[in-house]
Amino acid sequence: MTHAGAAHAAHHTAAAMDRRLGDPEDDGRLFSYARCAALDEREEFPLEICRELDVLGLPSQYVPAAYGGTLDSYEQVLQLMRAVARRDLTVAIAHGKTFLGAVSVWVGGSREQAEELAAAVLDGAVVSWGLTERDHGSDLLAGEVRADRTGGGYLVNGEKWLINNANRGQRVCLLARTADEGGARDFSLLMIDKHRLGRPGYRPLPAVRLHGIRGADISGVAFTDAEVPADALVGAEGSGTETVLKSLQLTRILCASLSLGAADNALDLAAGFALERESYGRRLAELPQTRRMLGESYADVLLAEAVTLVSGRSIHALTGELAVVSAVTKYFVPTLVDEAITRLGTVLGARSLLADGTHRHGRFQKVQRDHRIVGIFDGNTLVNLHALINQFPLLASRLKRRTVDAAGLAGATDLAAPLPGFDRDRLSLLPRTGSSLLQALADGVEELTALAADGTVPASLARRAQAVRAAVDGLAVELAAHRPTPVEVPAAAFVLAERYTACYAASAAIHLWLRNRAAAAAAAGPAAGLWADGLWLEAALARVLGRLAPGRPDPQDDVLDRLVPLLAEQSGAGTLPSLLHYPLVKGAA
Repeated sequence: MTHAGAAHAAHHTAAAMDRRLGDPEDDGRLFSYARCAALDEREEFPLEICRELDVLGLPSQYVPAAYGGTLDSYEQVLQLMRAVARRDLTVAIAHGKTFLGAVSVWVGGSREQAEELAAAVLDGAVVSWGLTERDHGSDLLAGEVRADRTGGGYLVNGEKWLINNANRGQRVCLLARTADEGGARDFSLLMIDKHRLGRPGYRPLPAVRLHGIRGADISGVAFTDAEVPADALVGAEGSGTETVLKSLQLTRILCASLSLGAADNALDLAAGFALERESYGRRLAELPQTRRMLGESYADVLLAEAVTLVSGRSIHALTGELAVVSAVTKYFVPTLVDEAITRLGTVLGARSLLADGTHRHGRFQKVQRDHRIVGIFDGNTLVNLHALINQFPLLASRLKRRTVDAAGLAGATDLAAPLPGFDRDRLSLLPRTGSSLLQALADGVEELTALAADGTVPASLARRAQAVRAAVDGLAVELAAHRPTPVEVPAAAFVLAERYTACYAASAAIHLWLRNRAAAAAAAGPAAGLWADGLWLEAALARVLGRLAPGRPDPQDDVLDRLVPLLAEQSGAGTLPSLLHYPLVKGAA
């Protein structure tokens, strides 16, 4: 792994793919903003663009190296999908769904199944994930699709609906009821090859019309006495729910890449407009209200990036804690980005609503529409908050003890540290060690306080960090006092879960800055200025404290305003508005 600020390996790989795709502002390129806008207007699937991504080898990144692919680093997959989503969320969602469809086999299948599926994916097969049903939504345990045992396998009946690539996918990983005992063990997973079924075993359901990602294949599939061979069973019969929940720990974190790509696009548009546009004789970015909105949005995007970097590395380094890491990430990052996009729309004004070729191919209104669905994927915001609420007793206990997996924490937060290989056997439905990241927050605050004492960072940074620590101490008390309820969860519990996610984000930012500050500040490029005196960290903590204790911003507090020149510098230099150096492809031939 290379130094954090210079050429972070995952960013380097994503930037290389970006260059091969060419300048998205060039209307003649296949994967251009203009083409994506036209496809969206026609509600047409981006087939040719997906084929180009196939040629560039992206499907290989969905297949673990152990089975012949090139997936050995989840943080690399995350940055690659972020790069695709930055150009167009529809493409990212349409193409990346194959990983989501296949992941249950990587997590719970036999080696023979994994190798066979890997070969199919590497050969271009599209895989979908059949979890949800029309009448049950996120309540997977209410599913009615049945797979009844026969002499040679299973007879499948029922309908899965609102499934990504349900029509285009050659294979579908299906969660089906195989028993009626009234529990999670009633469900199993089947990897069904539709080509082996033949009609009338299944029929595709019509694609639904969507507000965003209009060109995606969001549809369904209905099975009628479909004969599925016994070797389609993934893992043991009755293990389907457990395998899905473990798989979601990976996919929920990877969904953050979609949000970051959307944020990159929206921030680029709003910042470019505000830096060029004049109003009342001044650049729009110089007006106090606009400057504040840009600073808030930039800080939020950097905070979302920090959380995603740490959570992505946690897949390898803190695997046993992913039950909490994934729920936090899937709630916090899309929520934060939704808010930032809305705010940036105010900066653009009427141009945020324009479609077609009127203003920048209508990119902003498209990304705003498209991103709204990310919060729904792989469990909506309430589902993820509820997952945290279910873990409150354990999280309270571990937070009180301040137990920390020191080696795992170091691996998750030090971008120069080599990551261990991903071990699926370390996935757990219960994070027995809690969240090492949050439980180590006090240590990080003490380290920051010492740096402030010797003048390395401003005293204001240490004060904000200490305020977060006080909030975490209060959170620990409330978590310990929480009493689980078997039926109706009180609204206060969801508020408590939201506060937990904000505190996690603050600790992610603190530890990421502490472990990488020297290398990042010494690196070339505009991003170095974000790290030198902890500017981005202080801005991120200010935003977290605003969520923990909402109130009017202090007019004397200029930390967010001080971010804006660095946003302008990154925008002017043609680099990604990011914590790390990432040159964008702009103005290329």
